[in-house]
Amino acid sequence: MKLLNILLQTPAVTDSVAANKVKNLTNTAKEHVDAIANPDSIAALTPDKVLGGIKDFDWSGVVTSLSSQLISLGLRVLAAILIFYIGKLIINKLHNILLAVLIKKDVDRSLSTFLLSFIKITLLFLLIITVIGVMGIETSSFIAIFASAGVAIGMALSGTLQNFAGGVLILLIKPYKVGDFIEFGSFKGTVKEIQIFHTIITTPNNERIIIPNGGLSTGTINNYSAEGYRRIEWRVALAYGDDVAVARAAIMDILNGDERVVKHESEVHESETVTDQVVAEEPESMSWWRRIFHRSRSKAAEWKAAQAEQIKQKLPKPDYTPTVQLEELGDSAIVMLVRGWTESANYWPVLYDINEQIYNQLPKHGLNFPFPQLDVHLQANA
Repeated sequence: MKLLNILLQTPAVTDSVAANKVKNLTNTAKEHVDAIANPDSIAALTPDKVLGGIKDFDWSGVVTSLSSQLISLGLRVLAAILIFYIGKLIINKLHNILLAVLIKKDVDRSLSTFLLSFIKITLLFLLIITVIGVMGIETSSFIAIFASAGVAIGMALSGTLQNFAGGVLILLIKPYKVGDFIEFGSFKGTVKEIQIFHTIITTPNNERIIIPNGGLSTGTINNYSAEGYRRIEWRVALAYGDDVAVARAAIMDILNGDERVVKHESEVHESETVTDQVVAEEPESMSWWRRIFHRSRSKAAEWKAAQAEQIKQKLPKPDYTPTVQLEELGDSAIVMLVRGWTESANYWPVLYDINEQIYNQLPKHGLNFPFPQLDVHLQANA
């Protein structure tokens, strides 16, 4: 009976001759089963008949059908392995080509890393599904399993997926980049890495802070490095009775003596994006379709430059001239507000150096820095 069950479960083969043999064997086996299952034939069943049936059984047909099935399976496995290695080779080649393109276009390192890993994983997944289909396995069930697992994982990792979406938005919109000094809530530091789920910043004290991208993509970020120039403010408290004009002249001399402080708008050199416009003229040897592409890029660059110029004209222009104004008449001092512009990279050095010079130079002009005092009057009892 075990042999009969094996024969009944033998898969159909594509070869017509082998299929006919298997069909004949199956019919013969069914007749033996019917004869054995019929109570009237049990008495007629003798050992000689059983041995004769075994001898007459077509064992060569079974071997032929099994051999054809094994050969077909082996060819499918070989084709699947070949497709997998060829597909993996193509994926690696595409990965290297895309990496070279991103490097040539000077794409941000964080964005390029994310794109390369995402594309490679997606292509490998499609390759695996293709290999499974070549082996003859139904792929719809695997896709359904992956989809169900994705839904379950998405529900369990909703916060992580929010950080992932935030990372994608940050990489696309670019509110900050690696090397910028940003402030988010109570955290300040230089951006060291922009990962898919987190952004790593380093504080001036060399402390590493890891911030989830979900909050960064929806929260308020102060990017101190986004603009090329920053304005510095000093508040200098002077004693009542000091000459404001003398104080203004002394402070202006300090500002004018520092080359890092901007004196006039003409000294400001805003960073401009280098466009693709006609950096090199069209060579005569250039093909017609490359000329069309070159001209379209030039026109696009001209349009972008015109748009940028229009936006720049509509924006308010800051006054880069240093100023010294009397801001406040305090309880025990007058407060002078000093403002000056410098490049963002020089913000902290200029701030500290000017502070020191104000402290050292103003007393030489007869100016005094007041500090809180308490007068105590003692009255003797009569």
